[in-house]
Amino acid sequence: MKFSTVFLALIVTIMVADSANAQFIVAHRGASFVAPENTISAFKRAWELNADAIEGDFYVTKDNQIACIHDKTTKRTAPGSPELKVADSTLKQLQQLDVGSWKDPQYAGERIPTLQDVLGTVPEGKQIFVEIKCGVEILPLMQPILEHSGLKDDQIAIICFDKQVVTEARKLMPQYRVNWLTSYKNGKPTIASIVETLQRTKASGLGSKGDLSVIDEAFVEKINQSGGQLHVWTVNDPAQARRFAELGVVSITTDKPDVIRESIRILN
Repeated sequence: MKFSTVFLALIVTIMVADSANAQFIVAHRGASFVAPENTISAFKRAWELNADAIEGDFYVTKDNQIACIHDKTTKRTAPGSPELKVADSTLKQLQQLDVGSWKDPQYAGERIPTLQDVLGTVPEGKQIFVEIKCGVEILPLMQPILEHSGLKDDQIAIICFDKQVVTEARKLMPQYRVNWLTSYKNGKPTIASIVETLQRTKASGLGSKGDLSVIDEAFVEKINQSGGQLHVWTVNDPAQARRFAELGVVSITTDKPDVIRESIRILN
């Protein structure tokens, strides 16, 4: 074999290995540091900043539509407007509210998007993390929307704190990854109970709060041994992001996808 052929093969091997070890950067509620969270502008901005995936939050409305909003009410993201509870409002009522001006006047007129709207922004080769903020009632409504979105199965991940939702989502839509989310209070959950939950719910992985007082080499090893993937959220500090990258997490969710990507670039 000629030297040039050997050299080329070596370069390809290094590139493949490098790609396999690189962390996915997930834009939290879109590029929410610079644009109003959970809006089409935020998601489009995330793609402009070269995020690998976007994360959005979803509730069911009174008329069985799926709206992209983090809170149970519109109080925080539509200040100055009548406060609406998402579950008690129709999509039309919700979309009458301006959810952009609170962030910056340039985003005046932004409306609450639907799940279909958000899925429609996802380019080929990119992914979406669909966070369910309500209960299992959303699943039969969500299933046909995801399946008819035109996205490939591996472009979609469902994430949720609710264990029942994770369990039922895995049963109803086994073609998608479904991650269980957790944060940590008073030392709970423990790593043993986390592994038990992942196995009982058949979750594809763990979406963990990015807490370095909890997550260390032993923690990562236990999750890997359980067969699940480890993802962390919401990490905006470059030094913390580098540490999570060193630990080998699969993805890092952040409000600042461009900043965090640059902070771990040299490691990957």
